[in-house]
Amino acid sequence: MPHSSAPKPASSAKSAPKATTKAAPTKTAPTGPAPQPGMGAVLHAAGTTFRVWAPHADEVSVIGTFNDWDALKNPLQHEANGYWATDVPAAKAGNEYKFHLTNQGQTFDRNDPYAREMTNSAGASVVHDPAFDWGDDHFEMPAWNDLVIYELHVGTFNAPDQQQVGTFRSVAEKLPYLRDLGINCIELLPAAEFPGSRSWGYNPANPFALESDYGGPVAFKEMVKQAHQHGIAVVLDVVYNHFGPGDLNLWQFDGWSENDGGGIYFYNDWRAKTPWGENRPDYGRPEVRRYIRDNALMWLEEYRCDGLRADAIAFVRNVNGEEDPGADLPDGHSLMGWINAEIDQTMPWKITIAEDLRGNASITEAVANGGQGFDSQWDNAFVYPIREALTTQHDADRDMSAVAEALTKSYNDDAFQRVIYTESHDEVANGKSRVPKEIMPGDAAHWFPKKRATLGAALVFTAPGIPMLFQGQEFLADGSFVDTEPLDWQQAEDYKGLVHLYRDLIALRRNRAGLTPGLRGQHIHVFHINNEAKVLAFARWDTGSEASQATIVLANFANQTHEAYTIGLPEAGSWKVRFNSDWRGYDGEFGDMNSFGMEAEEGPQDGYEWQGSIPLAPYSTLILSRES
Repeated sequence: MPHSSAPKPASSAKSAPKATTKAAPTKTAPTGPAPQPGMGAVLHAAGTTFRVWAPHADEVSVIGTFNDWDALKNPLQHEANGYWATDVPAAKAGNEYKFHLTNQGQTFDRNDPYAREMTNSAGASVVHDPAFDWGDDHFEMPAWNDLVIYELHVGTFNAPDQQQVGTFRSVAEKLPYLRDLGINCIELLPAAEFPGSRSWGYNPANPFALESDYGGPVAFKEMVKQAHQHGIAVVLDVVYNHFGPGDLNLWQFDGWSENDGGGIYFYNDWRAKTPWGENRPDYGRPEVRRYIRDNALMWLEEYRCDGLRADAIAFVRNVNGEEDPGADLPDGHSLMGWINAEIDQTMPWKITIAEDLRGNASITEAVANGGQGFDSQWDNAFVYPIREALTTQHDADRDMSAVAEALTKSYNDDAFQRVIYTESHDEVANGKSRVPKEIMPGDAAHWFPKKRATLGAALVFTAPGIPMLFQGQEFLADGSFVDTEPLDWQQAEDYKGLVHLYRDLIALRRNRAGLTPGLRGQHIHVFHINNEAKVLAFARWDTGSEASQATIVLANFANQTHEAYTIGLPEAGSWKVRFNSDWRGYDGEFGDMNSFGMEAEEGPQDGYEWQGSIPLAPYSTLILSRES
């Protein structure tokens, strides 16, 4: 949550294992108003229909380039329940417009809450033609246990320079790179229209419009289309815990408010307070619930996004974002459940991810069981202890039991209900930095940061869960995330060996060579914890038994070389190294310790009947599987 540039304080479901299967939740209570036809500006063959919700307005008209901004030419007729509508034959795609409202003698112009396109956040709404040639786009969402997410910020991911922001088209230019890395899902920081040209995106001014400086709606659709052509899903971050605060035409939209609050779209009492202002949407008002629901479905249907990541939902379900029953927002909880239930029932292959970071299993529990119905959630139980283990200065202070606990966490007995990572936009900002800089400030390219950062990466791709990288992590991007500093893509060449390391890890995680099926599974057994030497080992498997299918991961969290480190093995035979993070091909400063494999020998060890010994380099990870 907490974000820069905001005030601080058409597929078919792909068959897959348990983690991809969504039960269709049962709605047990009314969740919103009946569907309202054609909100905003709806283009048709005979012109454009304009419809807006303004229950306290006495009069409403639409003004724009089609009528010389004359409020007398196109009045809207009052419909039931505070809605107003009219047809304007002269209004065509590309025309600019606003709504002109009168309330008790006062008049004011407002941008369309449902505007799909804006000239800019402080400008005018634009009549948008949603027609788009999707070609032969029949993209299939990867199964949850095959997903590898790459989080990126459009404005900095592939910006031309510090004077220009990146765009949807510049993101598309890097899709072949991401495909070759093994990425099959990109997650974009919010891209709805925000004030100015630079922002993290967590201050949405016009929630239905694509950021104009990023290229607008057509460029976004083109990016999604190209991503699908490269086998890459698109997940979009959405912000429903607050709107604004800047350039916010939703504020006192039709002139009404209480307690000097935000009016019809917002709470107007103590529930309005958020870390970003007193601008929390009114989750109990049916029309606002419909507005947020329509927004979520628009990204999935009209723009063909493959999923949504909902920002800071702790502040949707609770005023203070805490486990505080006295400040709970049951309407916020039920709103998220309603949206997720509808997605489950109509588009079950699309993923919804929550950022809650409270370790709350109900977030990903089925709606029918009282949960919010998200498919997965960012997991604080992984990122915090793993980052601490990586960045702690002295080896003796690392806690292998805490690492083991982080590796084995799950929600509702489903490993893929959590997204795991060591870097995200939040974890590398807000007073924090990239993992290499946290390890050694001022010298992030030193041996220690490289070794320990890649040790963390190995855990991300071998622990149960949906793995996620943050932009540039694979080529040692350092410092902190700032929305004015573009990624330095020269580092992808300078550290191409490390890019190779990430590519190999992703291939193993996705079992591209058929040698590590266990890494795609639900199951984990941490069978070896040596807190004195700071070494642990665990087995991963999917279907079948641990003995028959295990992939073994051995991780050394200390600056100590072991010529022959002994661990237990679940089965006899030859165990071959499929990945050695110490390989010099990844970095010329690595030790290149020869660890090719080991033969299982009879003898009890770590609860198994077999054991083996293998060289183990400092701050290194080995991934092994049995020779078939």
